[in-house]
Amino acid sequence: SSDLDKEIQAVVDNVLWQISKDRKTTALKQLQGHMWKAAFTNGPIKGEVYDDVVPSIKKFREAGLKVYIYSSGSVEAQKLLFGYSIEGDLLALFDGHFDTTSGAKVESDSYKRIASDIGCLPENILFLTDIIKEAKAAEEAGTHVCVVVRPGNADLTDDEKLNYSIIKSFHEPHRSEE
Repeated sequence: SSDLDKEIQAVVDNVLWQISKDRKTTALKQLQGHMWKAAFTNGPIKGEVYDDVVPSIKKFREAGLKVYIYSSGSVEAQKLLFGYSIEGDLLALFDGHFDTTSGAKVESDSYKRIASDIGCLPENILFLTDIIKEAKAAEEAGTHVCVVVRPGNADLTDDEKLNYSIIKSFHEPHRSEE
């Protein structure tokens, strides 16, 4: 086996290791984005969204609210997922996209950075997530948080259910103090 084959295998092994550890590294997410681009633009693959997402985002926008995506998936991957969705091209529904280049989703500074980037105070932001560690970081940054409970998500503890506003649909986001 050549040195090139060994280098390629080392890269493949590293990628597989990162995937097995559910790592959210920017490089891994960018690789994912490149793979998705080929799959979405050249094949029958379409991004799937829950039935309540599109009508809810349209209502948010009609109410004058801005909608952004902050994902561990790269901006490129986000644009593919929502640009080639089962609901059609949804990109016009979003005011912007953020990924791990803004920082890790479990670090409060990431949410402060995004708030600054969009010119909005953190307390005027509602962050929806299904990951408690992300909810904690967003809350520490000063944003309002709702934890979205969907089939297949990790179960929440009793304390988590008490500490966060819990929603099961995008039709029901609300601020915890309202």
